[in-house]
Amino acid sequence: MAQTIKVGLIGFGLSGRYFHAPFLSTNPNFTLVKVVERTRNEAQLFDPSIITVRSHEELFSDPEIDLVIVGSPNDTHFSYAKAALEAGKHVLIEKPFANTSEEARQLLDLAKEKGLVAIPYQNRRYDADFLTIEHILAEQTLGDVVEYEAHFDRYRPEILNSWKEKDPDGGGNLLNLGPHLIDQAVALFGIPEAVFGDVRVIRQGGILDDYFDIKLFYADKRVILKSSMLAPDNSLRYIIHGTKGSFIKHGLDIQEETQRKNILPNTPDWGIEPESQYGTLTTADGQQTITSQAGNYHRFYDNLAKAIRGEQAQEVQPEQAIAVIRIMELALESTQSGKICSF
Repeated sequence: MAQTIKVGLIGFGLSGRYFHAPFLSTNPNFTLVKVVERTRNEAQLFDPSIITVRSHEELFSDPEIDLVIVGSPNDTHFSYAKAALEAGKHVLIEKPFANTSEEARQLLDLAKEKGLVAIPYQNRRYDADFLTIEHILAEQTLGDVVEYEAHFDRYRPEILNSWKEKDPDGGGNLLNLGPHLIDQAVALFGIPEAVFGDVRVIRQGGILDDYFDIKLFYADKRVILKSSMLAPDNSLRYIIHGTKGSFIKHGLDIQEETQRKNILPNTPDWGIEPESQYGTLTTADGQQTITSQAGNYHRFYDNLAKAIRGEQAQEVQPEQAIAVIRIMELALESTQSGKICSF
């Protein structure tokens, strides 16, 4: 077996604690060695063998660290990732990969120059619902897709005292949830021809955007991506119409919820959704319930390990990482101008 990839993680908040540490600790390809926490020691409570350091410089200067995961606030992603690459480390960056497409290009150019992997953490490609959609589309069950609508809604009427809601350099719902929906659309359909966006503040007292409605224009289809922080009924996830049928899916992937219960992702039946969340397929022959594929974020990490070892191309491709950021930029430009913006 190949030597394990030694990992340093910047930040141990929601992302580090629930989206990275559990998978790293149960994946034989990786060893989580060090975590940067400014004042706390949460990582050692999770696993006493983890070494806590107080600065990212301590991480970058450690010659044993192969991979740095940037899980800090959005406005630090570019600077930390750039410094890690310059130190010869592969980088996995929480979404958004960068705050601008120019920053994204700089990181990817630097990684290519140094022969390193730089990749955004697009775990939602491995949600149960999205894997199910990929399966349905691969089987041509819906025929040719003509309209695809995806939602990531929440009900949070109060403004949180968090950088995600107040930091103008990295906060807002578009940068927070937009990369998930946009990346899924790009993974399925490629880069669009044009973008129309409606990005705005809808909550009383809101400072940063908490609602977006983005339309992606393709030659043969329209893609609609929506997110609202004022959606009391937020169960709807996907509506897809094709020339042979429609597929409608409710309910968010259960992996995050399961991890919050301190259940590690090496348990039996990991990521299997309850029947209440199965989607409905409608065709000329009638309706049927479609059993969901099992969600599994391990697939992201398995691919990452192979990409680092040069055994396989990274599934989240560099051009896709740039496209996601560029689509968000165009959505904001469109919001200001009220016009459709060509990609």
